Amino acid sequence: MDLWITFFLIVAIFAVLGAGVWIGIAILGVAWMAMELFTNKVGGESMALTVWGSLSSWTLTALPLFIWMGEILLKTRLSEGMFRGLSPWLQRLPGRLLHVNVIGCTIFAAVSGSSAATCATIGKISLPELAKRGYPESMAIGSLAGAGTLGLLIPPSIIMIVYGVTADVSIGKLFIGGVLPGLLLALLFMGYVAVWGWRHRDAIPVPDHRLDLHAKLAESRHLIPVVLLIGAVLGSIYAGVATATEAAALGVVGALLLALAQRTLSWQTFRDSLMAATRMYCMIALILAGSSFLTLAMGFIGLPRHLAEWIVGLNLTPFLLIVALMVFFVILGCFLDGISMVVLTMSVLLPTIQAVGIDLLWFGIFVVLVVEMAQITPPVGFNLFVLQGMTRRNISYIAWAAFPFFVLMVVAVLLIWAFPGLVTYLPAQMKM
Repeated sequence: MDLWITFFLIVAIFAVLGAGVWIGIAILGVAWMAMELFTNKVGGESMALTVWGSLSSWTLTALPLFIWMGEILLKTRLSEGMFRGLSPWLQRLPGRLLHVNVIGCTIFAAVSGSSAATCATIGKISLPELAKRGYPESMAIGSLAGAGTLGLLIPPSIIMIVYGVTADVSIGKLFIGGVLPGLLLALLFMGYVAVWGWRHRDAIPVPDHRLDLHAKLAESRHLIPVVLLIGAVLGSIYAGVATATEAAALGVVGALLLALAQRTLSWQTFRDSLMAATRMYCMIALILAGSSFLTLAMGFIGLPRHLAEWIVGLNLTPFLLIVALMVFFVILGCFLDGISMVVLTMSVLLPTIQAVGIDLLWFGIFVVLVVEMAQITPPVGFNLFVLQGMTRRNISYIAWAAFPFFVLMVVAVLLIWAFPGLVTYLPAQMKM
């Protein structure tokens, strides 16, 4: 019976989504249908209480604030200074300015929280500059597609907030737990770019001119605003003086002050950033509300408990379970965006994860990593869509260019499994 109910819900969700219904509305509708058909509860009353309860969480306040902070940086010229500040220091590395994509995305990810915003912002700056200098397009696009996913892993991260609310895990600890894996992934990306650049030296253009140390330091001043903002947001969380929500508010105020100081803040950019953040948050909030109601419906039916018992009964080792889930999320990422993947699956998976003894904090970072993979898997890879809009290349070309970076993400998953301290060490030092 449970198998048939599970099959019905999966088919119903994909059928409604395939009909073009908004994701949040689709989830709410399927959850209501499940309540009415398979329980003796009143669906409408339960929906109202659950939706209100899920969206009135104070912890969730951090989400729209971090989205707004990223939009402020995107709509003003604060992000453009990163390219000018980074490029002089990369002339001697194999691959040279191709590293700007990775380093720029790493820095911007620490103040964005969105993979699409990170990819779009750095892409608008770097792709025209790299093309003008004669760098190979496939590597420029591939490195940007891969590095753009760091917006999800390096805190603050929208996906981490969604997972933290869903799994009842400290968002502050999730943020800090993503730092070392994020830096590890960035180093893997840079290592691949360096090896590729060393093997294809003829494809890398010779630098126009070399700057002396004084000139490099002078150009580095353009990095100061973003570095200060990163320090304020993450430093306040790590020091224990601010919650994730308070740090998000600090980030918004800091971004506004920096834009004002650089005379890039106008009423139009303020309004555009606020409206863009509002639209994105409303979409996410609707999905979260639907997922909360779906979780309640499946709880009444008993599916999570029965599914967890079935998976545990398979006697999979924790490692095999993680491998199976990685494959599952990659396949799911071909059809759904990252937030939908998290909210649709966590209610079913978390009891199983707890049953086999996997740390929920570690699992949160694992989920973010595999959701990152989904950002560059066709046909529904958000980073692929962003890059397609900027380059006018087809999805298959961009996906193939990004494939080596997909493989490196798999390597990163295996590394955090072999060395879980990469995730758990820094959160254990937090003053909470």
